[in-house]
Amino acid sequence: LLSIASALAEGGAWLCAALMGWAAWRQPRERGYLLAALAMAGVASFLAHWLADGIGLPRPFVLGLAPAHIAHGPSAAMPSTHATVMFFIALALAAHPGLRRWAPAAALLALATGWARVYVGVHFPSDIAAGLVLAMAVQGLFMALQWLAMRRVAPAFARIQQGAGPTQGRAP
Repeated sequence: LLSIASALAEGGAWLCAALMGWAAWRQPRERGYLLAALAMAGVASFLAHWLADGIGLPRPFVLGLAPAHIAHGPSAAMPSTHATVMFFIALALAAHPGLRRWAPAAALLALATGWARVYVGVHFPSDIAAGLVLAMAVQGLFMALQWLAMRRVAPAFARIQQGAGPTQGRAP
């Protein structure tokens, strides 16, 4: 079980990335959304690191509560960046009708990776739960930004394009 947990703890995020790549390959019309979700996953990662540094809770192996079964630095642990990003991806897939079929696999990967990172001693279960909560907040922000883009930005660009027809916008 330890070898499985170690492999998941170190490779789960790569499997999630591969799932996104597979979804992009299988559904080319959704690539724009997937790229936006990938960019927002970067924001989620940044936020998780920033919060972890601010909260400053140590990892189980740092406290001597468990051995570190994988190589990991002693950085702060809450919220888990892996959990934040992977749960965000699952939520982003679930929120988009054209990609919902990929969401259960992403959620299962996030859960399995979270379990594995606890099992190998680099996180407490509360770190994983905090990552899920942060992922939900980031998903809410992502949806708000999408709404803003569709309701405010896209119409503004459409008005600009209409006003700059072939004869308008040129000096006489």
